[in-house]
Amino acid sequence: MNRSEGLIQRRNVNRDQSNNSLNKDEQRSIEEPVNKEREAPQDDNDSKETRLTLMEEVLLLGLKDKEGYTSFWNDCISSGLRGCILIELSLRGRIELEKAGMRRKSLLNRKVIVKNDSPTGDVLLDEALKHMKETEPPETVQSWIEYLSGETWNPLKLRYQLKNVRERLAKNLVEKGVLTTEKQSFLLFDMTTHPLTDNVAKARLVKKVQEAVLSKWVNDPQRMDKRILSLLLLAHASDVLENAFAPLNDDDYELAMKRVRELVDLDLEAESARSSSPTDLHWAVFASFAK
Repeated sequence: MNRSEGLIQRRNVNRDQSNNSLNKDEQRSIEEPVNKEREAPQDDNDSKETRLTLMEEVLLLGLKDKEGYTSFWNDCISSGLRGCILIELSLRGRIELEKAGMRRKSLLNRKVIVKNDSPTGDVLLDEALKHMKETEPPETVQSWIEYLSGETWNPLKLRYQLKNVRERLAKNLVEKGVLTTEKQSFLLFDMTTHPLTDNVAKARLVKKVQEAVLSKWVNDPQRMDKRILSLLLLAHASDVLENAFAPLNDDDYELAMKRVRELVDLDLEAESARSSSPTDLHWAVFASFAK
C-alpha cells in the first residue's frame, strides 16, 4: 500500500541521516501525518448525502413537491411501503426467507424467518420486526404485506397493522431536512402536509433512478445493486416511478419504461433459483406485487 511504503521511506531516510535514536518530538513529527491519514474519514459519497431508507425514497418519489402530499388516487403506495419495510429489514440482515427445500417451494409459499432481532434504530422497522418475532408459526411475505397494511380479512391479525406510515416517514424526512411541515385547508377539513424543502436531495434521488435505467443500466438483474433493483420495482409497484421519468425527453422516457418493463416481467422463480444471494426475500416481495 502507498501509505506503508511512504512510512518505510521516511524511516530509511532518518536511519541514513543519523545513527542516533529519535527523540520523542522528532518521532511525533514523523508519525503525526500517518496518524492523521489513518483517522481521516473514507471518501464515501454517502457521507456527503442525506441517507434515506427505501421507504423514505419511495415516499419522496410519490410526494408532490409543493403540495406536500401523495396523489389521492394512489391506492398502491400503502402496500408498496410495506414491501419496502420487508426488503429494508432483509438488507439489514434481520429477516430472511426460509430455504426452498427439496420440493422447491415457490417464493410466495415460503415463510419469513427472523434471523436477528436486534433493534435497527428505525421505529417502523423495529415495530415490524417485533411482530414477526412474536408470530408463530411464521408467515409468508404476502401475508406480512397484508397484515402490516391492515388489508387482511383476519380480525386476529389487525393488531399487526402499522398505522400512519406515510405521516411517520414524512416526519423522518422533516427531521433529515428534506421536507417541512405545513397546514392546508381543504374546504371541510385541515390537513398536515410536508412540502419539499431540500431540492437537492429530491433531484439526487430522481437522478439515481434515471441513471439506473439509462446510463448505468445493467442488463442482468443478478448484477444490479439490490437496493437499486428494489427501489425500481417497489416504486413501480407503488405507482410513483413514473414521477422520476417525467422530466426525461421522449426517447429516454420510452427506453426507461421499456427497461423497467423488462424487470417487471422477469421470471422471479427462475431468478431466485440462479441467485447467489444468501436470501431470496427480495424476489418474494417482487413476486407478491407481480400482476
